[in-house]
Parts: sequence; structure tokens; C-alpha cells
Amino acid sequence: MTHYLKTTNKLSHFLVILLYLLISSSYLFAQNAIWTKEKANSWYKNQPWLVGSNYAPNTAINQLEMWQADTFDPEMIDEELGWAEGLGFNTMRVFLHDKLWEQDAEGFKKRIDQFLTICAKHKIRPMFVLFDSVWNPESKLGKQPEPKPGVHNSGWVQNPGAAILQDPKQYPKLEAYVKGIVGHFANDKRILAWDVWNEPDNDNGGKFKEPANKVALVEGLLPKVFTWTRAANPSQPITCGIWKGDWSTHDKLTAVEKIQIDNSDIISFHNYDDPADLEKRIQWLQRYGRPMLCTEYMARGNKSTFQGSLPVLKKYKVAAYNWGFVAGKSNTIYAWDTWKKAADGEPALWFHDIFRTSGQPYRREEVAFIKQMTGVQKNAPKEAEMVR
Repeated sequence: MTHYLKTTNKLSHFLVILLYLLISSSYLFAQNAIWTKEKANSWYKNQPWLVGSNYAPNTAINQLEMWQADTFDPEMIDEELGWAEGLGFNTMRVFLHDKLWEQDAEGFKKRIDQFLTICAKHKIRPMFVLFDSVWNPESKLGKQPEPKPGVHNSGWVQNPGAAILQDPKQYPKLEAYVKGIVGHFANDKRILAWDVWNEPDNDNGGKFKEPANKVALVEGLLPKVFTWTRAANPSQPITCGIWKGDWSTHDKLTAVEKIQIDNSDIISFHNYDDPADLEKRIQWLQRYGRPMLCTEYMARGNKSTFQGSLPVLKKYKVAAYNWGFVAGKSNTIYAWDTWKKAADGEPALWFHDIFRTSGQPYRREEVAFIKQMTGVQKNAPKEAEMVR
């Protein structure tokens, strides 16, 4: 009998441990898995209509200048985010860079924390972008170049750059960056979401010497980036936005686009076209049954405007992030193709951006319309009050 009891106790103890391990592993699996549609929609139901801009202070030509210790400008950020709060903006999309982690991981985290404190002061929850495939394929730390007059985003840099992307031996550095940043802020309620890679399959009009090779490399690395991000176990949702092509059926998506959609908790996309095209694409993406965020829109010269796009986005409760906030070193008041031929002087029609560095709006009627859409101002001004 004693032997039986001892055996039974051992068996019971073993079963308790086994049950604990099964529950723990199930919990971890659930935490690290792609969110279910139910979880994603429950999260989104608790959000206001999300409206904001892609943001860098006017004093920064790129991500490195925004975040490096010598050029980080919290006073300017505080002032500009105050203007954003005045518009009724409640979120901003903000780009990070792997070289900043390599340069000074602890300092970088402290500056992000300082930025988040400023955001919280203005009731803004940012979405952070981890990687970016747009504009200059190489970058270096330290002093950044001055803007090229009349050239759109002349100093914006990719990450990882072409050299790292083509050298898998350097991927562990990227993994350390992703897990380090996301892991540190995984439970920070001041952060809205993580965008793992901006336009990963963008070949920059041939700036990358072998565009097809770049896409193939991205196709191999992007799933790893999703895996690293989830391994950090963030409480915030993860996304990666599609931006071109035919999305009318899942089968028509490219291999990279399928990776983006299939691994995202919430669906994000870019649209710089007219309201009809924007609405068509939203309707295409509704088949996934997940919250949607338009993480880039508004290019005046391309028929994408606040007055045209915001009503469509609000109708479907799609989050709205226009490109550009304050005209500055990024030179995004100029059109995309000015890298081919620089513009002469300030363009009559700004391509992106809302404010001048003085805080005065480029177009008062646009600012009034944005405020009307976000609910901080009930009525738009009369035509006589609309002064550029």
C-alpha cells in the first residue's frame, strides 16, 4: 500500500508538472502567434479613429539625424507634436534605424523613451517602423549630409542598406536590433504598433544595382524579421504594408506581398492615388477581416488630398497617416521624381507636408478640414477665410 501511494504521488506530481508545462507552452505559443481576427478586431474596437502623419522633425534629414544623440531635438519635437495635437492627431508613424542600435543601444532606448514621454504629453501613440527599403541604399553614422536644394528626400536612408542585405553574416546584428528594441518596449502602452519593414520590395527606380536580386533577398529576410519581432513577444500588433500592384485577389499578390499580409496582425497599405482608387483598394482588403491602416497617403500632385482621402478612410474606419508633417530638411514639399531633376525654388503646389517651420499651415483650409474630420473643429471656414 505504501509503495502504491508513493507511486501514485510521484505520478500525480509528474502530471501536475506536465500540465504546467503544457499550459505554459500553450500560453507562449498564443502570445507569439499571429493574432486571430477576433483578437485584432477586439484591439481595434478599443481604438479611436487613428489619424496622424509620418513624422520626423523639420531639423532632421533622415532617421539617423532624428535619433543620434548630437542631433536629437526634444524641444522641436515637443513643439511640433503640439501642432499635431491641435489638429486632433492621435498617432504618428516614426522610423527607426538598425545602425542607431549598433552605435549606442542604451542611449537609443533612452531617447525613444524620451520621445514617447513627449508623445504621451500630446495624447499621441506612435507606430514605429523597424526597417525601410526606400531612397539611399547606404548610410553612415555621424554627421548627415545637408539637403540637396529642390530634391525630394535627398538624405533619407534605407535600413538595412544594400551591403548588409547582401551579406547574411550580418543578419545577427539585425536580429539583435529587432529583439532589443521590440523586447524593451514590448509592454509599453504608449506605443500603438510595430511596422516591421516599409516598402520592402521597393527597388527605388533602379537605385539598387540589381532590383530583382534585392527583392529575392527581401523575400528571404522578411519572414525572419517577422519571427524576430514576434519572439520579442510584443503586446502591440505587428504589421507590414503593401503599396503597389493588383490586390483584387490573394492569388494576384506577389510573394513578398503574401508574406506581408499573411504575417500581419493588422493590415496596412499605402495609397497615393485618387479617392476612387483608395476606396477600391480598401474594399479589396476587406476580405481579410482585419483592422486596416493606411500608413501612407496624400500627394497633392497625384490627386491624393486630405479633402479627397480622409472622408473615405473615415467611412471605413481605416487609420490615416499622411506623408509629411512639417516642411524641413526632408524636402518633401517637392515631388518624388525631383531626384532626376531638382526643382527651382518652392513649388507652387506642395507635394507633401502640412506646416511651415514657423507653425503656419501651408493651406489653412486643409488644416480646418483635418480638424473638422478629427472633431476638434465643428465647421470648416468660409471660402473668404481660406488663405494659403
